[in-house]
Amino acid sequence: MSAPTPETATDSDSARASLEALRTEIAKAVVGQDPAVTGLVVALLCRGHVLLEGVPGVAKTLLVRSLAAALELDTKRVQFTPDLMPSDVTGSLVYDTRTSEFSFQPGPVFTNLLLADEINRTPPKTQSSLLEAMEERQVTVDGTPRALPEPFLVAATQNPVEYEGTYPLPEAQLDRFLLKLTVPLPSRTDEIQVLTRHAEGFDPRDLKAAGVRPVAGPAELEAARAAVAKVAVSPEIAGYVVDICRATRESPSLTLGVSPRGATALLSTARAWAWLTGRDYVTPDDVKALALPTLRHRIHLRPEAEMEGVTGDSVINSILAHVPVPR
Repeated sequence: MSAPTPETATDSDSARASLEALRTEIAKAVVGQDPAVTGLVVALLCRGHVLLEGVPGVAKTLLVRSLAAALELDTKRVQFTPDLMPSDVTGSLVYDTRTSEFSFQPGPVFTNLLLADEINRTPPKTQSSLLEAMEERQVTVDGTPRALPEPFLVAATQNPVEYEGTYPLPEAQLDRFLLKLTVPLPSRTDEIQVLTRHAEGFDPRDLKAAGVRPVAGPAELEAARAAVAKVAVSPEIAGYVVDICRATRESPSLTLGVSPRGATALLSTARAWAWLTGRDYVTPDDVKALALPTLRHRIHLRPEAEMEGVTGDSVINSILAHVPVPR
């Protein structure tokens, strides 16, 4: 592998420094949640999408809005409900009485960061309207494909404890999400800090007043993506990723293991993490660091395993502990 030119190295280092500054900016509005912030950045670097799972009130919406403000990207939010129609997401043709013609009115999906709030509360027909947008980065209305802006990321949220009136996402759509990130309740110290900020006048609807400012933009993001694409992957690391994914297909606790698409996703996220940590090659620790968020939504537990208290995360951790690590 040829050594990077000084210009390339400088662009890469500058882009990395800009993305690292995101944590500081987002921390002005969101207390804690560093893993979720890192996961969103990794998804942007890999051109992927994120499923955020957490109970209401843990700042999932604020997290996405803060990320968009710190990256100077456009963002829109859609509250998914049982009566939401596909056209409410993608847009529709509207008759213009002045011109006597139909014109296309873009839906909220035409943005950089789309927050699909409580995505599992809308029927499968509307859920599937996002599939083309997520996979092809376009929407087709009346036979005409329309490209979405670049960058484009869907951050969908769902409540892990409330299932009444919900429509679980099918495996085919879950597989389109690059990462599934859990957004936990804050620690006692973090929660005290949240209350202190609100007592001092913090308004989550006014990010400018909170001091959140753009520290990176599309140019830095594109430079970062180009640098990630040059991160080296040895045959041993590729084999390690394949062995982990194949082990999920052979696990007695699972009815569905990780597909080859999941294996490529794990390799992509490991490369992005390696670059963020300052290396131009992937190590087994990079693969382990991203295995849970990349794979946890791509496996399906057997009912008897669930009854015994087995979780998807525990199965993946067990596999990581037993698959031989390349040296």
